Amino acid sequence: MSDHTSPGFKTHDVLNQSQPLVDYNLFTTNLALQEAVAREGASWAAPTLKEYGAFLGSGEMVENGRLANKYPPQLQLFDRFGNRRDEVDFHPAWHAMMSTAVAHGLHSSPWSHPRAGAHVARAAAVMMHVQIEAGSQCPITMTYGSVPTISKRKDIADIWLPKIFSSTYDQRLVPIAQKKGALIGMGMTEKQGGSDVRTNTTTATLIPGTDGEYEIVGHKWFFSAPMCDAFLVLAQAPKGISCFFMPRFLPDGNKNAIHIQRLKDKLGNSSNASSEVEFHGASGWLIGEEGRGVPTIIDMANYTRLDCAVASAGLMVQVVAQAINHATYRESFKNKLVAHPLMQNVLADLVLEIEGAQALAMRVARSFDGQNDEAESHFRRVITPTAKYWICKRGASVAVEAMEVMGGNGYVEEGPMARIYKEMPLNSIWEGSGNIMCLDMLRAFGKTPDALEVVRQEWAQAKGGNASLDKYAAALEADILQSQSDMVESQARRLTERLALCVSAALLVRNAPSYVADAFCDSRLGRDWGSTFGTLNANVRFEEIVERGSPVEHKVEKSKVAAV
Repeated sequence: MSDHTSPGFKTHDVLNQSQPLVDYNLFTTNLALQEAVAREGASWAAPTLKEYGAFLGSGEMVENGRLANKYPPQLQLFDRFGNRRDEVDFHPAWHAMMSTAVAHGLHSSPWSHPRAGAHVARAAAVMMHVQIEAGSQCPITMTYGSVPTISKRKDIADIWLPKIFSSTYDQRLVPIAQKKGALIGMGMTEKQGGSDVRTNTTTATLIPGTDGEYEIVGHKWFFSAPMCDAFLVLAQAPKGISCFFMPRFLPDGNKNAIHIQRLKDKLGNSSNASSEVEFHGASGWLIGEEGRGVPTIIDMANYTRLDCAVASAGLMVQVVAQAINHATYRESFKNKLVAHPLMQNVLADLVLEIEGAQALAMRVARSFDGQNDEAESHFRRVITPTAKYWICKRGASVAVEAMEVMGGNGYVEEGPMARIYKEMPLNSIWEGSGNIMCLDMLRAFGKTPDALEVVRQEWAQAKGGNASLDKYAAALEADILQSQSDMVESQARRLTERLALCVSAALLVRNAPSYVADAFCDSRLGRDWGSTFGTLNANVRFEEIVERGSPVEHKVEKSKVAAV
């Protein structure tokens, strides 16, 4: 029995605790991401990504991420004289996170500096950024996605795109002519409709004698990032649901009639303001054809769905890094946690999950670089909703298991795990929930006969690399052919899951070390796997897989850096 009164014993000594994961490089410690950036055509961005990864991992930025969520935004509806303000006040840490995201081009770089691999490079930066602070993803993602839609109307694009392309974050609520940079939000969802935007009741009436200016009356149940400078909004015009550009300020310098009702009290995503608003005769300018609002705004949704997949993969990377970091320092039963065989199984299984998620997300990002490539267009159409569905769905499960690795230290609010756990469900809900994604995938196959051949090439290139994959792919092809002739809606989730796993596995078989690819395929495709993480077969090379996911410096092998 220990003598706690013996000389040298200090009751409050802190023993056997892990060290905080700070002052590390989010890029050079993520071997799978480094490999994907090179493989998917953005090796030119590696130096910049390395610099950004070091900056994000600094103690200062990690603290900014914490503070931005500890002190959420506050709505200021009126000034002290009773005049409407409709403004949102943020903690300085939020502005620090937004400023660095804009400075590094996360909001617009593929459009402002187009080149091969630009969307891949940006996706890698987003994947790192959200690990430190995920709430700022919302306005950054919407601004990124808004560019193709805004570009449909030249007079608006000429004024707004130069401000969107700016690398200066301007938090001031002033007319666009006075702004050094601009951000874009959106308003689609209403109380009665949810994803069924065609039931929206907000009305838009053309003002005679104007250049497509409409008076808009109604509400939005979720109005994302109300501090943005303008919004893409759906409303019912005489010919049906239409898309409108709605700035915070009118051309004459007066505020538009966008009245914030309240900020949402959300489960997570605390740093970001989500709101309910009413339009009391607000002005909006038609973009695209009247009655064609959904096809017009879907361009934006495709890009934001990409970001949902990319960001969820990033959050998964962070929770697994936190778990491995904890297990590396913490001792249990006279050994480091990371040295226990069963813990190695759990951690290796989690690493396999983030290997597949990152490979899939970055491959989808490359398809956005191939704008003029018909095959890439088909791939993008089918696999974007597929990746969003599967990666976002897996995020919550990964977070739960990673939190359990840390025990009670993971469950408290003081560390990042609780915050990320509460963040995880959001990307699955945002921009179309799981069912919407799966139905979209089915429609893509039904309307695009060549889509199957395009995605089939992804696993055909890996044929012979793993027997489980070959068998899985053959069965999947048959079922996709069946779905093209007979859409079975009740099976859409099952088919989407299988498609995501098949493409992910093929990417790993072709590009990852064999011990990673084989473990992924044999567990996820061969069903030699239990119902929870940590049930991998005993022949898996646990230590090497865990090492790949460990937040320590990794160098990419030359064989892994050849761009596709």
